[in-house]
Amino acid sequence: MILRKLSSASLATSSGASCHSMHLRLLHSSCIRPLKKQQFRRNFHNLKPKRSPPAIAPIVSDSTIVQWNTTITNYMRSGQCDSALRMFEKMSQRTSVSWNAMISGYLMNNRFDLARQMFEKMPERDLVSWNVMITGCVRNGNLGMARKLFDQMPERDAVSWNAMLSGYAQNGYVEEARIIFDRMPNKNSISWNGILAAYVQNGRIDDARKLFESNSAWDVISWNCLMGGYVRKKKLVDARWLFDRIPVRDEVSWNTMISGYAQNGQLPEAQKLFDESPVRDVYTWTAMVSGYVQNGMLDEARRVFDEMPVKNPVSWNAIIAGYMQCKNIDVAKELFDAMPCKNVSSWNTMITGFAQSSLIDLARDLFDKMPRRDCISWGAIIAGYAHLGHNEEALRLFVEMKRDGEKANRSIFSCILSTCAEITSLELGNQLHAQLFKVGLGSGWYVGNALLAMYCKCGNIDQAYIIFEEIADKDIVSWNTIIAGYARHGFGKEALRIFESMKRSGVKPDEVTMVGVLSACSHSGLVDTGTEYFYTMDRDYGITANSKHYTCMIDLLGRAGRLDDAQNLMKNMPFEPDAATWGALLGASRIYGNTELGEKAAEMVFQMEPNNAGMYILLSNLYAASGRWADVGTMRLKMRDSGVKKVPGYSWLHVQNKIHTFSVGDSTHPETARIYAYLEEMDFRLKKEGYISSPKLVLHDVEEEEKEHMLKYHSEKLAVAFGILNTQAGRPIRVFKNLRVCTNCHNVIKHMSKIVGRLIIVRDSHRFHHFRDGVCSCGDYW
Repeated sequence: MILRKLSSASLATSSGASCHSMHLRLLHSSCIRPLKKQQFRRNFHNLKPKRSPPAIAPIVSDSTIVQWNTTITNYMRSGQCDSALRMFEKMSQRTSVSWNAMISGYLMNNRFDLARQMFEKMPERDLVSWNVMITGCVRNGNLGMARKLFDQMPERDAVSWNAMLSGYAQNGYVEEARIIFDRMPNKNSISWNGILAAYVQNGRIDDARKLFESNSAWDVISWNCLMGGYVRKKKLVDARWLFDRIPVRDEVSWNTMISGYAQNGQLPEAQKLFDESPVRDVYTWTAMVSGYVQNGMLDEARRVFDEMPVKNPVSWNAIIAGYMQCKNIDVAKELFDAMPCKNVSSWNTMITGFAQSSLIDLARDLFDKMPRRDCISWGAIIAGYAHLGHNEEALRLFVEMKRDGEKANRSIFSCILSTCAEITSLELGNQLHAQLFKVGLGSGWYVGNALLAMYCKCGNIDQAYIIFEEIADKDIVSWNTIIAGYARHGFGKEALRIFESMKRSGVKPDEVTMVGVLSACSHSGLVDTGTEYFYTMDRDYGITANSKHYTCMIDLLGRAGRLDDAQNLMKNMPFEPDAATWGALLGASRIYGNTELGEKAAEMVFQMEPNNAGMYILLSNLYAASGRWADVGTMRLKMRDSGVKKVPGYSWLHVQNKIHTFSVGDSTHPETARIYAYLEEMDFRLKKEGYISSPKLVLHDVEEEEKEHMLKYHSEKLAVAFGILNTQAGRPIRVFKNLRVCTNCHNVIKHMSKIVGRLIIVRDSHRFHHFRDGVCSCGDYW
């Protein structure tokens, strides 16, 4: 049937050809479809899905990528790091420029960790990437990482080498900077200026000059750099020699030389150069204003200031500082109020001036009104409170500064450490020490000396010595502090050992050193050694004895019982003895019961310092020890009539960041009952071991039983008992007293240290006593 249809279709005319073709296609489809259907059923389980062809990312034009990169850069410049990151993540295509924009942007915004993470994720780094990251490491103070990246670089250019050279130079590693410089395959002017600046900035002016003479192709920046180095070294002749030979001087050349003369008091030379200067900018004028201010010529400074065609904040700050230094507060305030362009330094100048003039309320008022503060602002107000003895407020402001997000600098840490020393807070000092270590400010003599003094004054002489050993660049203050520390702690021989070490190290002793040495001899009874140092210090060190040295010697001789020698030394002094010298003789008279000499010394003190309560008490105690109770009463009446008030004795200690204070017979402390019970028990144990307190040590005319009761509850005993009861066994107990420890308490605490097996450190108004195993570091000589 189908064939017949095909035959008849083939006889059709040409007009029906297309129909024939269509029928063939239909026939083919109808025949093939069943066959394919059967084949699909047979191979169904063998079929694998065909993969779609990979999606082709749309091509982004170069101009679009450039636009994206520009947007990232703009975000970073305005501090919008998160917006920049979102833009970066949306980019369908990124170039090395995109990655570099993110890295440099993070570094620009002090987000070093994010910059490092971006650098590590970067698929392909180019030379710019490496250089940007190395420069970031250098600016962040991470020289170790910078050097590691530098060594890993597949290729380097001048920027790479100069970045490492600059990093080493800025951090004081001059030798390392020189090695980099010598290894550089191609040096440019930045390289030469970099190593020159390294020598100059680190005080190696001779090396800088030698380098300068080895090359003739220096630009004006180089000449100015070396000239500035000579100015900082106060070698103005050398600086002027360079100035006269500069091929082409610029404004910096003139300003450097003018300011050099002005800052070193050579105002006529400065004025002459100022008049000769072909171009004067605001810095030239300001150099003259600052020079006159620094040399106390305020009228001349004001004349130049008023003539200035243009003033900047530095000009205003200089003249305001001048009036503040002269204590002309009103004019300084008028200028500050009239100043059209105040900056943070302007506010700091006023706050510092008010604080140094003890006008702390005015300083605080300005501080509270500041639109923006920096670490100098905080340092000025903290130092102001500390200087006036407002230690708690200084510490409170320090805590507030930390909460405000401001980082403390070395000056602030030094001030707060001194505050800790004043309030004898060892625990807080320890915390500050840990913070210093954490932020990397613990090295160097500036903070090191503050730490050293804090530990000495707070009673931890062992830690003080560790700090002393860790100070790499010890100055004269470092040596003097540790010597005086050991002296006051009663370790005279240790103080003298360090003194000998100081001389071997090449550091020349000064007047303060010898006061510490003589004090060490006095506290330890080293009479012959102290006498030898006293009479040879002029010959050996060129130090002429002053009143402090004589006072130490009289104290040394007096404590040793050589009262006649002490008097003879006073008679032969090249100047009149002062109150401290007579006070030393009075103290020795009290120790040895020489009433006649004590009266003479006291009378001289009263003439010089009629309100010195301590001297009244010393003489009164001398009378009491001799049983002259009528004279004791007379002294009390004299004190009352003269308006002199006896300072009440009290002792304190720090336990768990709290200060616990006690006075004689104190019953106000929450643990009074427990403390008294412990002292009763201790008194029983002391008597059992044969110790009996002497009622003669009570300098009051009362019954024997009452004397014994008074001795038992002195403030230092109460404080020591509280410390034993409330601190961990084995830890030192540190007690502080505002007056000299009495003999009975000294003896009792010695025995207590042996019974409880604890180190007990007591600092009185004169020295430290370290009680351990029944022995005191003073050797009962105080």
